[in-house]
Amino acid sequence: MKLIIATIKPFKLEEVREALTTIGVKGMMVTEIKGFGAQSGHTEIYRGAEYAVNFVPKVKLEIVVVDSMADQVVSTIATTAKTDKIGDGKIFTLDVQGAMRVRTGETGDDAV
Repeated sequence: MKLIIATIKPFKLEEVREALTTIGVKGMMVTEIKGFGAQSGHTEIYRGAEYAVNFVPKVKLEIVVVDSMADQVVSTIATTAKTDKIGDGKIFTLDVQGAMRVRTGETGDDAV
């Protein structure tokens, strides 16, 4: 099994969710996060005063899939979340040693 962690722009969340559902992803965890990378924040003006926004809002997706689906999930996220502008996000793929569905006690691929 693989854990795919993706950070994307918040306005792309629903489009990415729909695309993943279409290819058979049955669940994901979504967290609103803040961070910075190459874009390293920006400045905004509020009530006439300029101030720095050092962290940019993002959405983190965590998806566990069987090994055979991992490449397709990564590809789907990458193409759907892409805007061709700085700050589109990152995708990480990690190995998962085990999984258990709490309700039924199923383990391994059956738990996903």
